[in-house]
Amino acid sequence: MADRTYVTVRRSSGVAPVDGLHWSFKAVNRQQVRAAFAAGVAAGGRDDGGPGLRAEYHPTYYAAFMKDPDGNRIEIDCHQSE
Repeated sequence: MADRTYVTVRRSSGVAPVDGLHWSFKAVNRQQVRAAFAAGVAAGGRDDGGPGLRAEYHPTYYAAFMKDPDGNRIEIDCHQSE
């Protein structure tokens, strides 16, 4: 995907998530978002919001979401215009 990788871990003051964790992966372009989503669903992930613009975040936020078999939410996103 992108040419850099980062992980953010935050301490929570609440209880552990009931529904798994949220993992976000940055894509270089929208085609990578679509390809990663298709591969994830083909490998057993469940569609939790197919590829598309998420203008509520910002005008070029393009992302897809899926749930893995353990209940983790996987996000693939790109912040570039098409």
